[in-house]
Amino acid sequence: MKQQSILESEAVAKLERLIEEATRATAEGVARFVEPASGTLQRAISRQHHLIFGRRGSGKSSLLRKATSDLTVDRRPIAFVDLESFKGHEYPDVLLSVLIETFSGFAQWLGSAATAPANRTSFWSRFWSKPTRPPFNRNEANALAADLRKAEDDLRALLYKEDRAEVETKSSLRDKAEDKGKVAASIGDTHLKFELGAEDQTSSESTSEMSRKFVEDKTQYLLRHILDYQKLFRRMALLSAGDAYLFLDDLYHLRRKDQPQVIDYFHRIGKGNGLWLKIGTIRHRTQWYVNGDPPIGAKIGDDIQEIDLDLTLEKYRNTSAFLSKVLDSFVGECGLKRKDVLAEGAFDRLVLASGGVTRDFLGILRRSIGVARDRGDSARGRKIGVEDVNNAAGGYDASKREELQRDAQEESQALVAEFEKIGSFAKDRANANVFLVDKQLPDAEMERIEELVDLRLVHRVNSGTTVRDKPGKKYAAFMLDISQYTASRKKRDFEIIEFWRDDAIDLIRRTKLIYK
Repeated sequence: MKQQSILESEAVAKLERLIEEATRATAEGVARFVEPASGTLQRAISRQHHLIFGRRGSGKSSLLRKATSDLTVDRRPIAFVDLESFKGHEYPDVLLSVLIETFSGFAQWLGSAATAPANRTSFWSRFWSKPTRPPFNRNEANALAADLRKAEDDLRALLYKEDRAEVETKSSLRDKAEDKGKVAASIGDTHLKFELGAEDQTSSESTSEMSRKFVEDKTQYLLRHILDYQKLFRRMALLSAGDAYLFLDDLYHLRRKDQPQVIDYFHRIGKGNGLWLKIGTIRHRTQWYVNGDPPIGAKIGDDIQEIDLDLTLEKYRNTSAFLSKVLDSFVGECGLKRKDVLAEGAFDRLVLASGGVTRDFLGILRRSIGVARDRGDSARGRKIGVEDVNNAAGGYDASKREELQRDAQEESQALVAEFEKIGSFAKDRANANVFLVDKQLPDAEMERIEELVDLRLVHRVNSGTTVRDKPGKKYAAFMLDISQYTASRKKRDFEIIEFWRDDAIDLIRRTKLIYK
């Protein structure tokens, strides 16, 4: 009787399901959270403003969701706003929309986590823990929530109006005048007096109308109400005996020119009022500060700090160790061990193919299961092998290019052209997966390569290296994404440099690898 392959077992089917569910960060995925570096979570819940940088799928949303859960258990007011919903919105409507969602989020939190008793397990079970502090005063929480809803309604009414539209109001004033006359007569002595009389009345009425014209400016409305919104958060700080946290996820979806305006407004509301900002975004798709009079946004180091979640291939051992923990958490939940499903070398190839990005690591793993299962019994065995990973990674090109078009928008054409040049150089001239870039290139040229790194089409492997016959010159080393030279794009005798090995440094320091 033919023995069933492990890849056809119920345990592996469960593994595929869990991976597929985990490719998007959700509140339910908090229980499986793995901290990318020691202290990262503590910084994410600290009393400080933070920009949280990371490529798509690097764990920004997972970190913010985990911080949201932990702060809720501690009954710290939070609101979580997914900014992808406002892609394409223009300023000031985009700021109005984010404010509306923010006030709605805090009002909802006040009506649930703020006052839910600790024994309400149906509510607290979703956070995997019971609250550590007693509930808030219900009447005060409801009163603040009502005021937040009122501000939300006012903003929503303004959102649906045209900006800088001319408004005309009219008012009427009515005047009424009356004249009265009276005729009287007396009969008799001092003890008996009768009075007979008649009254005559006339009236006149006049009406005047006044009209007033003004321009309804949304930006001026927002500026005029900053003090009102600050008061709301000061009340929240008093109610909660602590601070509130606003999580803005995926800022890069907003127009780049609008990003510093949004950051600036919330920074002004929060400063000194117990509101801390945690903003997830992609570094080279974001503008967080514009120097001017006055400056707009938040300056890193002065107004806001940064948390970098990018575990790149440059720190291969750290990245490999982190992804190893991620993998073990999934296979362990299915009653499996890594060696049950991965052949020798397959894990390293998964790390390489993912570029260190968690979501890509899991996605390629899931595809590799399907590839290995479909090929059936062969000389490569019944487990996932290196070639299975290569084939699975090759199918990722289309989705990454689609994300490039969606994320880069008006700059996508220039980035695609740069990526095509890099691919042609690596495959036709260098004949290797690694290429070098002169660190003294103009910023505009380096910026395109850095954006391709953020889009996971190119991966940094060394920030500063030299070339043997180019003394005094410094280069940055990058790897072309594995999807460009595997599967249908596989190139015979193409050199895959295992740059993470101690003996591989000389393989990188070659003149033929210099792209720019």
